[in-house]
Amino acid sequence: MDSSQLSLLRKFVEMCKADSNILHVADLAFYREYLESLGARIPPHRATDPVNEEAKSSKPTQKPPEPEPEEEEEEEIESDVELDNTGVITDEDEDMPEYADINTEVTDDMIDQASDKRNAAMDAAGEGHFEDAIQLYTEAIKLNPMSALLYAKRASVYLKMNKPKKAIHDSTKAIELNPDSAQGYKWRGKAQKMLGNWEDAYHDLTLAGKLDFDDDINEALHAVTPNAKKLMEHKRKYERIREEKELKKRKERIRKAREEYEKQKEEQSHHEGPTGGFPGFPGAFPGSTGGMPGMPDMASLLQDPELLAAFQDPEVSAAFQDVAANPANISKYQNNPRVQSVINKLAAKFGTGGSGMGRGGMGEGKV
Repeated sequence: MDSSQLSLLRKFVEMCKADSNILHVADLAFYREYLESLGARIPPHRATDPVNEEAKSSKPTQKPPEPEPEEEEEEEIESDVELDNTGVITDEDEDMPEYADINTEVTDDMIDQASDKRNAAMDAAGEGHFEDAIQLYTEAIKLNPMSALLYAKRASVYLKMNKPKKAIHDSTKAIELNPDSAQGYKWRGKAQKMLGNWEDAYHDLTLAGKLDFDDDINEALHAVTPNAKKLMEHKRKYERIREEKELKKRKERIRKAREEYEKQKEEQSHHEGPTGGFPGFPGAFPGSTGGMPGMPDMASLLQDPELLAAFQDPEVSAAFQDVAANPANISKYQNNPRVQSVINKLAAKFGTGGSGMGRGGMGEGKV
């Protein structure tokens, strides 16, 4: 360690002897911990301003922050939609329709047999023999499992048997095999109508009409539209309310964040003092109410326009923060005339001497 560093260290020790509160500065926590690790006893922090301390003690105890209110679970808006549920049934049949292996290798002969089975099933359904029709369609599907039309036809029979859930399964299978299957959308839409799923029925029947319009589709669509429109409008209303609530919550979070930021900013400003404090040592130098004997108070230091201007210089401020964190870093600024000028000015103010720090050293009192 060169002489200039030793000189600064000696001055720092003298300051600590004169005012042990310096050791309690937050930026010197590392140094305090080091001393304690060596077995040193750090004097407790003592009040330096009896008037202020008395004022602080007279303040009412600050209440702990109130816990954030828990967000209420979003309640479902009570539906005020009046629906016409005429013709709606309850289907308790949860069994899946019988399907076939789609990987079955289908021959021309199997396709012809499936066509014969389909014709027989249509005749059976027309005579009201629905169970026989289902069995025949199932046999046809096993012969030709990739025919979307067979699944749609079987779905139509399930509807006549008041089994809309199975009809939905078969219709969906038909749509998977052929996305342009108007029959698939038609029978699924009518099955949804039978279950009272008005919006799903509306969408399926609308698409079926676009793919292949017929009077049966149009009649079914006309029947479900009033209920579907009411439900869709209700959902839009609910969504608007939900979005308004979310926007209100977001604004409240932003407001609280701003308040917390302003509070922290105010506390920091109060801690650093009206001029931002001495870089690296907020409140470390004694003031006019009880500092080191023979030393100038902070007010007189900051009345010096040259010092005040110097500490507004980001380079000088950064240098002093660096030295405050590690006094040994002062050697980095030996050839920096702007930093040396401030050090010399402070040395002259404090009336301390030293062996200097390069050209224009600390003990020369140059500015």
